[in-house]
Amino acid sequence: MHKILTAVLLLTSMLFADSISWQKNFKSGVEAAIKLNKPIMFVSSRHTCKYCVILEQTTFSNKDVISGLNKDFVSIISYSDEQDYMPRELWRPGTPAIWFLYPNGTPMYQPIMGAIDENNFLRAMGIVKNEFANTTKK
Repeated sequence: MHKILTAVLLLTSMLFADSISWQKNFKSGVEAAIKLNKPIMFVSSRHTCKYCVILEQTTFSNKDVISGLNKDFVSIISYSDEQDYMPRELWRPGTPAIWFLYPNGTPMYQPIMGAIDENNFLRAMGIVKNEFANTTKK
């Protein structure tokens, strides 16, 4: 009973959170994605990047984006100006770079570069969810 109550509380807090539940460590984020069997949304960012700030203040503050990411994805963010770890194959010269990855950390698609608006990001999330569901059924 205690496990069920804990799971319900965790799910409720994830669905009604007012911010994205970010993983700051790439390795532990991948481990969580594997355990939960969820795709990863990985962002390479910088605090001094104009478009990174715009992305965080708009798209990543949208309640539908927050809810969808917290429910269906493991979200990982890496700040280059904090020397956070990022796999070399995911490095791009510009920020923000938004990657959708399989749970093992391999890319599903090429990254979305720059700030993307909420509606297009939600569409991208839907495409990734469908593709992930189709590839994990096989």
